Amino acid sequence: MLSLDYLPENLAPILKAHGIDKTITVQTSPTVAETDFLLRLAESCDFIGGVVGWLDLESPDFSGELERYLQNCYFVAVRPMLQSLPEDDWILQPRVMESLALIAKKGVAFDFLTFTRHLPYVLKVVEKIPNLRAVIDHLSKPEIRAGTVLPWRELMRDVALHRNVYCKLSGMMTEADPLNWTQEQLRPYAEHVMEHFGAERVMFGSDWPVCLLAASYEDVLTTTRALVTSVLGEAAEQAVFGDNAARFYRIGQAPACAYDPARQS
Repeated sequence: MLSLDYLPENLAPILKAHGIDKTITVQTSPTVAETDFLLRLAESCDFIGGVVGWLDLESPDFSGELERYLQNCYFVAVRPMLQSLPEDDWILQPRVMESLALIAKKGVAFDFLTFTRHLPYVLKVVEKIPNLRAVIDHLSKPEIRAGTVLPWRELMRDVALHRNVYCKLSGMMTEADPLNWTQEQLRPYAEHVMEHFGAERVMFGSDWPVCLLAASYEDVLTTTRALVTSVLGEAAEQAVFGDNAARFYRIGQAPACAYDPARQS
């Protein structure tokens, strides 16, 4: 895939073609500059329902930063780049845990971007901060290409015991062989998540445009829908493909709002 800019005008016709009213944009770089950029996009695009942004959880002024961003109604969650950090247990640092406790107290959602090796530390976080409203992105990236299920299977089962934790059915194609994946290769992982998190705590994620490394938006949508209906039934579609994400991220008819870093300084 070429290195290109993927912007709202590229996504808009895809969403319209599939009758999707709202989408959540999620950070990909550990910078507040990108968070501000995504918030500006949300303010100008009626189909962006919220932004999962990056904030520095190690900052001594994290409390002030979080408070400033919460003035923007499109700022719905925080996500650090756990998968890219050299220390697998980074999230257990005292200052980071203090920031997570504040996130939980404020009722802000939190996205875990992890590999299987991070799940023991995820479990420690949600045990120590049980009121943290969190979601596991991309099923925690199991080794689908290799067909490995352990220890991912047991760890995800244990995470699912925490009722404030959700899981995104997303990113599966790129964790399989991007050029040769099949729906049946994805099935054991998707079924396990749906079995333990249930219809009320799984949500669809396209992972667009990263998904284009392996599949189109339509391929991701139709494949995930087929897996969901085969396990949870057609009655669960509305929840998995909309209602659960809206409830988790608290997306509603937000009033006009804006975060202006210059105005806040």
